[in-house]
Amino acid sequence: MTSSILHVTKPLLQKSTSQSAPWLHRTTANSAVPTIKNFINGRFVPSPSLDAIHLYDPSTNQHLANVPRSSPDDAIRAASDAFPSWSRTPPQIRQRFLLEYAHVLHGKEMREEVAHWITLEMGKTSQDAMGDVWRGLEVVEASCRAGVEMLGDSMLNLSNGLDTVSYRVPLGVCAGIAPFNFPAMIPLWMFPLAIATGNTYVLKPTEKAPSAALLLAKILHDVGLPPGVLNVVNGGKECVDEILTHPDVKAVSFVGSNAAGEYIHKVGSKHGKRVQANLGAKNHATVMMNDADRNSTIKALVGAAFGAAGQRCMALSVVILVGEAEEARGWVEEMAGEAKKLKVGNGFVDGVDVGPLISKDAKSRAEAIIQESIDQGATCVLDGRGVVVEGYELGNFIGPTIINPNGNSHLDSNKVITNPAYTEEIFGPVLTVLSVPTLDDAIQLTNRNRYGNGCAIFTSSGAAARKYQFEIEAGQIGINVPIPVPLPFFSFTGNKGSIRGDVNFYGKSGVNFFTQLKTVTSNWQYGKGGDLGGTVMPVLGKK
Repeated sequence: MTSSILHVTKPLLQKSTSQSAPWLHRTTANSAVPTIKNFINGRFVPSPSLDAIHLYDPSTNQHLANVPRSSPDDAIRAASDAFPSWSRTPPQIRQRFLLEYAHVLHGKEMREEVAHWITLEMGKTSQDAMGDVWRGLEVVEASCRAGVEMLGDSMLNLSNGLDTVSYRVPLGVCAGIAPFNFPAMIPLWMFPLAIATGNTYVLKPTEKAPSAALLLAKILHDVGLPPGVLNVVNGGKECVDEILTHPDVKAVSFVGSNAAGEYIHKVGSKHGKRVQANLGAKNHATVMMNDADRNSTIKALVGAAFGAAGQRCMALSVVILVGEAEEARGWVEEMAGEAKKLKVGNGFVDGVDVGPLISKDAKSRAEAIIQESIDQGATCVLDGRGVVVEGYELGNFIGPTIINPNGNSHLDSNKVITNPAYTEEIFGPVLTVLSVPTLDDAIQLTNRNRYGNGCAIFTSSGAAARKYQFEIEAGQIGINVPIPVPLPFFSFTGNKGSIRGDVNFYGKSGVNFFTQLKTVTSNWQYGKGGDLGGTVMPVLGKK
């Protein structure tokens, strides 16, 4: 075992024997690595399953732990048992738990602890992992005002003595299936708002990086959340299938790949569940070369394309340069020069900008798509394959890569692009660049993309920006903002092929997803002998 691997895995081995990571246990005294526990009914409990998934450090491919292929039955039972009491808990009391939770998460040491597990298991840089936690914390804060969003409607005296009022009430047991790329933020998109609105929750974190979610559950339990309100169960596809078909689960949230999301939406809906699913993306940025702030724009494009090694659903993966083809060549060269400055390496190392991909398979797939795009005629302006990180030679690293499918000429926006660098969601540090003569061409090309998570325009022209925002189809638009993810006062509004279900994550839409309307019509006649109805359909208010 090399010293570099020892350096990276030592924190995990230390925590596995301490109280700071009670979700880790060794099944026997001679176990080479710990096994991950589930969090059920307020306690960390070992899974009865002996079948496990190996968890690896993506910077070294060192085996860190085993993730059991658990059944969610015990977690769902605990959530079902907790629901009657929790749903009757006044909303201001539910919100107080989240206020205290947010207060604890504001502590820098606590956020650093969560971020540590993200970097260790998922690979993103320590600074990026801190951002992961912070953006999730903002959703916790917004969930503290869920009571306002749950206000119903009422109308007085629809007929003599007859009033109608509607309420928003919780659904019951809800479940979340979280991805690897945001081990803290996405779970925090899910369970805080669900429990604020009176539901109980079962979270299945990613099997590739589960510790952040387990720590987040522990922190919330430690501030006093009643047992069973939040449960975390580890597993693979079998666990997901049981969640999707279990009669006690009323709603399912998912973020991840298209194939998995389509499946979860289909199966969950078939079994009568509400499903919200955020899927893949191919986010386009349009650059008006004649008036965009060149230096700032290039830095923004490079950061948005290669941050988190491109493993973001809102990463910029396509840049469309608008203007003269000759000028576009200069922009591409400058982007490549800026990308070369980025340091590739282990996320714990200071100064690293681009960490590893999550797995060997992810790395192999990205490299294969790069090669296929070159084989089909694309120019590889910057090739990040074969990058070697000293001390981490076994890691899943790819350096920033820039591909131009159309060479040095303009793209015909009426022509269908078939090069895989453009058509595939690579989910790696790979940026595709294209050039077109006009803004109309850029809008047409962007709108033909089957995804609709987000897009951006870089310009100093208000007229160009306004035309873009009104004619573009994607659900989230940035104007001189490369990754336009809205704060949780709003909702995450990806559309087209990037979403299944019709209710968005967090914000007012999130409250609507986790609640249903109950409408009560009452007839209170003062005195005896009032008209309480007969055999004829009532027509209210008619004289």
